[in-house]
Amino acid sequence: MSSDFEAYELDFGTITAEVTNKIGRIPKLSGEEKTQLVLNVDKQLEEVRELLEQMDLEAREIPIQSRAMYNSRLKSYKQEIEKLEKDFKRSRIAYSDEVRNELLGDEASSSENQRAHLLDNTEKLERSSRRLEAGYQIAVETVFCDRFTHLSWGGLHSQFRRKRRQVTAMAPAPYLFNMTTVNLTSLDM
Repeated sequence: MSSDFEAYELDFGTITAEVTNKIGRIPKLSGEEKTQLVLNVDKQLEEVRELLEQMDLEAREIPIQSRAMYNSRLKSYKQEIEKLEKDFKRSRIAYSDEVRNELLGDEASSSENQRAHLLDNTEKLERSSRRLEAGYQIAVETVFCDRFTHLSWGGLHSQFRRKRRQVTAMAPAPYLFNMTTVNLTSLDM
């Protein structure tokens, strides 16, 4: 079974070498030739993925004693194919950039428009930041005033209770009843 795995490894090495070579050529080509090469590389990458699946199946059938070695090789091959796919994607993006530049034409006017748009957005952002800071300052002042007011009223209330206890402690009981009534009636007015 390991001989099948090794045969797949040889095929993997051959195809990935071809794919690497073709990926390096893609950005240098144009037109129909480039399109054909992109399609060819895409097919070869699919073949490599199928080889990896076959290798994975073979590695599962290998005895446990030597399976770890084959699994580590398989893991490195998977990382290699991921790198190839990223490189292929980058080479296709380079192809897309060329087409985009042809369609858009002169880049100088476009970059000036982008710069002006960026400056406008920066100014809007600065104005918004100043408004947010002013709102934050108002919120902080409001909270401070509310707390100060609460503390002031709370302090007055506690002073009132202390004074009432002092008066209550000094006055005789029948007098206290009359004083409380008088105080309550005077507060209602």
